[in-house]
Amino acid sequence: MATSSFISPPSSSFLPKNDVGLSAFPSSTFNCTQFAASKYKKMSLKNIVSVMAPHQTQRKPSTTGSVKNAMTMTEKILARASEKTQLNPGDNVWVNVDVLMTHDVCGPGSFGIFKKEFGQNAKVWDREKIVIIPDHYIFTSDERANRNVDILRDFVKEQNIKYFYDITDLSDFKVNPDYKGVCHVALAQEGHCRPGEVLLGTDSHTCNAGAFGQFATGIGNTDAGFVLGTGKILLKVPPTLRFVLDGEMPDYLLAKDLILQIIGEISVSGATYKSMEFVGSTVERLTMEERMTLCNMVVEAGGKNGVVPADTTTFKYLEDKTSIPYEPVYGDDQARFLSEYRFDVSKLEPLVAKPHSPDNRALARECKYVKIDRVYIGSCTGGKIEDFMAVAKVFLAAGKKVKVPTFLVPATQKVWLDVYTLPVPGSGGKTCAQIFEEAGCDTPGSPGCGACLGGPRDTYARMNEPMVCVSTTNRNFPGRMGHKEGQIYLASPYTAAASALTGFVTDPREFLQ
Repeated sequence: MATSSFISPPSSSFLPKNDVGLSAFPSSTFNCTQFAASKYKKMSLKNIVSVMAPHQTQRKPSTTGSVKNAMTMTEKILARASEKTQLNPGDNVWVNVDVLMTHDVCGPGSFGIFKKEFGQNAKVWDREKIVIIPDHYIFTSDERANRNVDILRDFVKEQNIKYFYDITDLSDFKVNPDYKGVCHVALAQEGHCRPGEVLLGTDSHTCNAGAFGQFATGIGNTDAGFVLGTGKILLKVPPTLRFVLDGEMPDYLLAKDLILQIIGEISVSGATYKSMEFVGSTVERLTMEERMTLCNMVVEAGGKNGVVPADTTTFKYLEDKTSIPYEPVYGDDQARFLSEYRFDVSKLEPLVAKPHSPDNRALARECKYVKIDRVYIGSCTGGKIEDFMAVAKVFLAAGKKVKVPTFLVPATQKVWLDVYTLPVPGSGGKTCAQIFEEAGCDTPGSPGCGACLGGPRDTYARMNEPMVCVSTTNRNFPGRMGHKEGQIYLASPYTAAASALTGFVTDPREFLQ
């Protein structure tokens, strides 16, 4: 509590009704207690407007400062970034941003706002803290989509932005060494995700980076324009929901099942403007890519951010990806959480989210009579190399061909390369690409967001007709992957692969046990 030489005036109940506007007395001649006691005595004093407390010696802040409350991980990261020693949920603070990411969909709008507010000749706050990644509408003949990438290129040249993952030849992504693919996976692979930092992006799934023990969230174009000019953002500190996941994870489950379980439990609005913190023995055993899947979809529950404490798994992943020093942040033992949810993962079953909401949870086995038209495996949520390895594992175990068109879209150029070069465990040296070809899948598409967000009509694997699709993406709203009457069942790579083999929504245990 801040100290002061004054105290609040006595309550109005201590003042006679006719004593208004009484003049003040020096503290050496007047005592508040005496004044209060005199309410029953006839008073000749008039016009008192305030009462001064007895003089007190100013105490040193070290002995009178506010008591430090334990903070959650998110609160501590934001406290550091705002140069505060203490933050509480609901506090509004100016936060220093470590990394700002934007892409071809939102970059042009953000740049326009930046120039409007800061001037046509303004310079960005730090050219080395801005990452620009074209990824959404890339492999298309749509002129407006292509123009968006041109705008990114012009801005980068004007501002001398250090990190721009450009693509110039759309006919063959492989001849574009700078091109990466899906921004959220590329941010991780290129070392832009670091524990303890604040990462913002003009994409709602920027929360993906919370897997690295940092505060990561999506922002709009207006906020991004302001950050471009100042390197700061005004944020309200979110309260934290804690999710404790314990137990041995069955070999037929993946992180996608875990987050679908959680979203189904709390609903798509259950974490609105809240931080979702994931801990427990199950989380500790997850790989970085699986942790990314977990954090990626917190926004589907309305979450402001998701976060996993950094540990040796995190540090090992970052060893060859960044030379920038970072300092992990961890929550206090006595930190206060708005709510805590506990799950015994060993008892969970493979899940899907039925149309048309990510919280429309159902057991995969309960949907075995749902006939499907196609399977889509890709996106920031389900297009990482471990996702494709999981699909290959199911195909390998089944030894069958797919019964519906199965589309594969690696998230990044590195993932695409891994699909064609890394041997699948237990396959005798076969790669994912070989196993996919043997299973009758479509040839893996160019790295990027693909049909996850629908996009122009010529986008690879876009649903241009009403279809039923099992997808490893993150949203199944009407029109999300194209046609507004399409039906999307969100699922793990295991469940998606099993469904491709049967032509129906299928529990992967049918092939994995």
